[in-house]
Amino acid sequence: MIRATLLGTGGSAGVPMIGGVDGHGDWGACDPAEPRNRRTRSSMLIQQHGATLLVDTPPDMRAQLLAAGVARVDAVLFTHAHADHITGLDDVRILNRIIDRPLDALATHATLDELARRFDYAFRPWQPPGFFRPVLAPRIVAPGDTVRAAGIEVRFFDQDHGFTRSLGLRVGRLGYSTDAVALDDAAFAALAGVDTWIVGCFQREPHHTHAWLARVLGWAARVAARRTVLTHMGTDLDWAWLRANLPPGIEPGFDGQVLEVPD
Repeated sequence: MIRATLLGTGGSAGVPMIGGVDGHGDWGACDPAEPRNRRTRSSMLIQQHGATLLVDTPPDMRAQLLAAGVARVDAVLFTHAHADHITGLDDVRILNRIIDRPLDALATHATLDELARRFDYAFRPWQPPGFFRPVLAPRIVAPGDTVRAAGIEVRFFDQDHGFTRSLGLRVGRLGYSTDAVALDDAAFAALAGVDTWIVGCFQREPHHTHAWLARVLGWAARVAARRTVLTHMGTDLDWAWLRANLPPGIEPGFDGQVLEVPD
C-alpha cells in the first residue's frame, strides 16, 4: 500500500493570498470559514516499504512536515524549479540531521542546474560532523526514466508548464501531475491504469501555464482513475463548491489529506 499525504494544495500565492480588505487575507471565492480552503503551497509526501519521499520543498515545508507528523524523509524529488516548489530548501538541513547523511535530490538536469545556481551551498560536499546547511546529493532523472528513490520505484513523464517543463510522476498506481497546462500522449500512457491521480487545477477560467477546471475534467475522463484529487488550487476554487459541482470520482484535495493507494 502507498500512503500519499497532500502537504500543501495551494497555488504559488497560497490561500488566502496576502492582502484583503482587512489585511488578513484575500480569499477570493473561497469561504474563510471552511478550514479546507486554507491552502499552503503544493507539496506531497509518498510513503511505501518503510521509506518516505518528499516531493518539492515549498516555502511552507517546515510547517507542513510538523502538521503531518513527519519524523524523517529519505529522499526529495523536485518537479521543477519555480520558487513555490523550492524555497523551503534551507530546512532540508534538519532532515539531513535526522538521517545523518546527505539527502538524495532527484530532478531533471535543468532543474538541478537552477537549484545549484540559487542554492549553491546545498550542493557542496559534506564535511562531517553535523549539518549547519542543507546537503543534497544530486541525481539526474529524465522523462521516461524509472528509478528507485530510497527504495520507492518512481516513473517520470514530461509535462508542459507553459514557459517551462515540469516532471509528472507515477508510483505504483498513484499518479501526480502538478503545474502542467498540457499533457502529451506519453504522459497519458504513463498514467494508464492508475487508481488515484492527484492533478493540479488552478482556477475555473483558462490559464496560460496551469490547467483549469474544464481541462482537468477532460483529462480525468481520459485517465479514468478511480479517484481524481485536485491540488494546486487558487482562490477561485472554493472547497465546498467543488464538492457540490464535481462529477463522481473527482474531488478537491486539502492540506493534510492522506490517501491510501494500492501498489
